[in-house]
Amino acid sequence: MANALQTIGLTKTFGAVTAASNISVEIEQDAIVGMIGGNGAGKTTFLNLITGYLKPTSGTIRHEGRDITSLSPRKVTRLGICRSFQIPQVFGSLTTYENLLVGTGIVARASGTWARQAINVADVDATAEQMIARFHLTAYRDSRSGILPEGVRKLLDIAMAMVLRPRILLLDEPTSGVSAEEKFALMDVVFEAIRGERVTVLFVEHDIEIIRRYARRVLAFYDGRIIADGAADTVLNDGKVRELVVGEAPRPSGAMGAGSC
Repeated sequence: MANALQTIGLTKTFGAVTAASNISVEIEQDAIVGMIGGNGAGKTTFLNLITGYLKPTSGTIRHEGRDITSLSPRKVTRLGICRSFQIPQVFGSLTTYENLLVGTGIVARASGTWARQAINVADVDATAEQMIARFHLTAYRDSRSGILPEGVRKLLDIAMAMVLRPRILLLDEPTSGVSAEEKFALMDVVFEAIRGERVTVLFVEHDIEIIRRYARRVLAFYDGRIIADGAADTVLNDGKVRELVVGEAPRPSGAMGAGSC
């Protein structure tokens, strides 16, 4: 079976600045992958390259074995690669229900070509209501999305992406702007909502505790490169990652343990 996603030598430069440098990675089907790194490390550039918002300077992107490097964002979305954004992309003047009605209506009128499971035009309303329930948005159903709490707006943005029944779901900092008390509850709702959907998830996150709890695999970015790739615990305990990404001071190479003579 082909990988859900593969990049080969993916590079993106902006003049003298290299935002992504020779990134080669394979993401297996149904993986849950966390991406960490400081600001400017290349995480969001990587997402933008995958989704077609940016075109690579060089390299190849494959989705389930198909070369999608040159496709537009619209065509990438139609293949089932969907994303949410750090700043939720919702219609602020519409209610939660109306936002989802727009999304389900678009899918229904595309005759099923945008989603693994087609939505019948007659079922648009019921599908929107189902998404509201799945993402715990019932209390905000009739609230204008522009005045929703940030965590609720994040859930709505992700629900809008999930309307397409994506094969790959990309989440850009889903807990940014969300209070410490709410971040785990938000992520619990997201992963409960997508359970059983056979969707591969890649999510960018600065909060290491979120990464530790939800990611099975971690890609650590630094200076446009992936400096570590592996199981979450392995990557998060890697010395280079802890120094360059987490920000811990490196231990002196000759440091002696407590109580040594």
